[in-house]
Amino acid sequence: MTASAVQTFRAFAHNNAWANHRLLTACQGLSAEDFAAERTGFFPSLAATLNHILVIDWFYVDALEGGMLGPKAWENRIPHPLLADLTREQAAVDRRLIAVCEALTEAALDGEVRVNRVVRMQVERRDRLLMHLFQHQIHHRGQAHAMLVGTAVKPPQLDEFFSVGEADLRAAEFAELGWTEEKVWSKGA
Repeated sequence: MTASAVQTFRAFAHNNAWANHRLLTACQGLSAEDFAAERTGFFPSLAATLNHILVIDWFYVDALEGGMLGPKAWENRIPHPLLADLTREQAAVDRRLIAVCEALTEAALDGEVRVNRVVRMQVERRDRLLMHLFQHQIHHRGQAHAMLVGTAVKPPQLDEFFSVGEADLRAAEFAELGWTEEKVWSKGA
């Protein structure tokens, strides 16, 4: 059976949260100094890169929820320099994004989202904005993954998308997140 577009977006939201969970869990093996250390990347540290992911999530998830937070989301470029705080806040916004996607309908995917850019109001179709957000996060998680290579911490596997034959390999992480395979792939909200 083919997944609907709504089901696909719900699965992407869960996969996004799972990848964030894996990456932030791996970072727990770093000292605070290693987490903040300057590294090669667009954002010059793991702390800066992972905080960028967080603030951009705040920006877009707020817009998807109908809010007007806008660029206030990134007034502080590194709002959570401590990994524990960052992990908690990322998990919270990941749950919000999952809730947005669980509330989706086929008609809502074509609906418009207003994005507060302060100098203008950007209007995007909801499905396109979600695809943009997921791609953005994948891009920056890849940069953080590459930064981890330069540390003593083994980077986690991030290039998976819930293969049926590998469910047992993620079962413990799903339990940590309070998920089941059925929940991730459910057709209902």
